[in-house]
Amino acid sequence: MAKKFSAALFGILLLLPLWAGAQLRIEISGVGKVQIPIAIASFQGEAGVPQEISAIIRADLEGSGLFKLVPAAASGAPLNETTPITYSDWKGRGADALVTGSITKLSDGRYDVRFRLLDTVRESHLGSLSYATTPTLLRFTAHQISDFIYQKLAGEAGVFSTRMAYVAKQGTRYELLVTDIDGHNPQAALLSNEPIISPVWSPDSRKLAYVSFQTGKPVIYVRTLATREVIPVASFKGSNSAPAWSPDGKQLAVVLSRSGLQQIYLINADGSNLRRLTTSNGIDTNPTFSPDGRTLYFTSDRGGSPQIYRVSPNGGEPERVTFGGDYNVRPAISPDSNTLAYVTRRDGRYRIAVMDLATRNERVLTDGTNDDSPSFAPNGRFILYETKNGRVDVLAMVSLDGTLRKTLPSVNATDTRDPVWGPFFKY
Repeated sequence: MAKKFSAALFGILLLLPLWAGAQLRIEISGVGKVQIPIAIASFQGEAGVPQEISAIIRADLEGSGLFKLVPAAASGAPLNETTPITYSDWKGRGADALVTGSITKLSDGRYDVRFRLLDTVRESHLGSLSYATTPTLLRFTAHQISDFIYQKLAGEAGVFSTRMAYVAKQGTRYELLVTDIDGHNPQAALLSNEPIISPVWSPDSRKLAYVSFQTGKPVIYVRTLATREVIPVASFKGSNSAPAWSPDGKQLAVVLSRSGLQQIYLINADGSNLRRLTTSNGIDTNPTFSPDGRTLYFTSDRGGSPQIYRVSPNGGEPERVTFGGDYNVRPAISPDSNTLAYVTRRDGRYRIAVMDLATRNERVLTDGTNDDSPSFAPNGRFILYETKNGRVDVLAMVSLDGTLRKTLPSVNATDTRDPVWGPFFKY
């Protein structure tokens, strides 16, 4: 219970290259309300290539819940981006869209990846691209192709090439991991024998803020992933916890107990210019900025029970937002600022709920007993969160309409906690 509302423990960062541990496995239940039938042909030349591009694209699209996979051909014969297509054949198979492509190894060791997307109903060409990529970036290239297809057919940005960060615990070892959103390509941003929680991405996706106990007390750090540079941002008397980036990346909201109870402060990303934002007789914690930076949502028990409030970063009187039930914590805001996600306690169970901020209508999306740490996908379509699988903490996703759920079971009895979905990749 304490984990839900208090800013607790954290660990030390040692950025390592590739984590050698096993990846997450995705298990899907439910489907979207509307599914687009699509065929993904095997790419010509992908046999023997380190990553099977077409298989990754199929997994991406099927996992989104918005697509129904149609077998490309009984023989599974590859089709490249120039293969002549008889549209009536594909419509007869039930495919409204078709993807074909090729992979060619270049003399410098890179791969040339090409594909095209066809509308079999209108018998039209929807687009094509080519990429020159390295063997280690083949999976990322496949995710980029999935994003292109999703954008063209669903009319909104895909998130297959985004990343997530989370904490994995096995025995006494804690790891802050960064992975593709499908759980592949894990990289360790932090190894520690001390606990780690609450990582948070910078808006440009290049940094992670976190808290570490490496000095014997909780201190907030910011690490640049590419350079491994680490700077301490908040190391004041008492607890320093729950960092949250402002949308412009110039400052952090943090929770400090330097004056007694935990309260919310603002501080520049380099650790300068500390100023207090909230003052209450209770605990104020779990801050998060709205995407436009004009509002800060947070959890407080100032009214007697933990509820979600909001306040301007410039100060003022906080306004209570949640009223359903006696326990609502850990706010997260959708990218369009229209929806609030949070942890709610209903019938003694902790679940993920969402509120339409315009109408104040609430919906409970999950049915677990101990769901926690909601984090929106950058397109607002999914919410990533932590849940229980027996006695083990695992990660899960739920669509905003509640029709699709995905669990990402951990391996080797590893607990996986405090997930946060990264922003769109910045080139």
